[in-house]
Amino acid sequence: MRSRLHLQIPQVFILVMLVVLLAGAFHAGIPLGGIMGDALVRLVMNGVLVMSMIPMLNAGLGVNFGLPVGICAGLLGMCLAVNFRLTGLAGLFGAMLISIPIGAVLGYLYGRLLNRVKGREEIAGTFVGFSFISIMNFFWAVAPFTNPTMLWPIGGQGLRPVIGLQGYFAKVLNHSWSFRLGDLTVPFGMLVFFACLAVLLHLFFHTRAGTAMVATGENEVFAGLSGVDVKAIRTLAVILSTVLAAWGICVYAQSYGFLELYSAPLMMAFPAASAIFLGGSLGHRTAVIQAVIGTFLFQTTYVISGPIANALLVPEVAEIFRMILTNGVILYAMLYEGGRRRRVQG
Repeated sequence: MRSRLHLQIPQVFILVMLVVLLAGAFHAGIPLGGIMGDALVRLVMNGVLVMSMIPMLNAGLGVNFGLPVGICAGLLGMCLAVNFRLTGLAGLFGAMLISIPIGAVLGYLYGRLLNRVKGREEIAGTFVGFSFISIMNFFWAVAPFTNPTMLWPIGGQGLRPVIGLQGYFAKVLNHSWSFRLGDLTVPFGMLVFFACLAVLLHLFFHTRAGTAMVATGENEVFAGLSGVDVKAIRTLAVILSTVLAAWGICVYAQSYGFLELYSAPLMMAFPAASAIFLGGSLGHRTAVIQAVIGTFLFQTTYVISGPIANALLVPEVAEIFRMILTNGVILYAMLYEGGRRRRVQG
């Protein structure tokens, strides 16, 4: 019963904050239709990145702070799609398709590395993510792309830090099957895509490989004695997480209408980790619904706090609140998980 109480603390805190923010929005006369429409969009554009955390959590590798590895795979897939001048939904799904083998190769190498630092995966993943960003910075500067819209105008070599997707696949998923209900615009195509991906990931954990992954995360010794190749399953979890992160950045970037290279993905693992913890995961077995709930709570709070801060306080308050929320939730989850492990061992 005590465990259930602790699991509810972050969610209760954010729900209280949402009620307060909604009351503030009503008092300030801010229309909620547009805010909720933005919240639905941000649910999907961030939700895929958050779901990419689940395979590694369930396999016992902890939080994937090396998320930039998968993000860079997706950015490379999008750059290739733009270089080939792919447009519309075909361009978006083409970028996602291209990112699969890139993410699989990078995920395999990343997984092999994490198998060598067992017990310190989260620390190693953080440094892998930061180091990989530096490697990719050099790659973006010398990569032999030919589409002039992607290149620096002077010299004609090296990719720009920001590449616009207008004319290619900017917001194609946002506008697919979208409809209006009063002031609320429902991104129905995005929600269908997100729901299908969530269902597929949920079903995966009911397959033989998914069950082995969960068993490995619960007890590696027992899983090994049951015939599970622990190292192979851990590597598979990293590959799946990396590919999902690549897809996540494709959805994220098309929703903004541009993609950012170089150091832009450096800190993107932390909001995703906050959302997964906010949904109820505390560093061990995680369900897909927890990722969905956590993303919705985190992003809705973030969306509402901006207009309210602009209307009632100062704009900087929203960003300060976001940073406190992002890092505070991670700290809480890690402290709770550390206490849980001590109780189990003691």
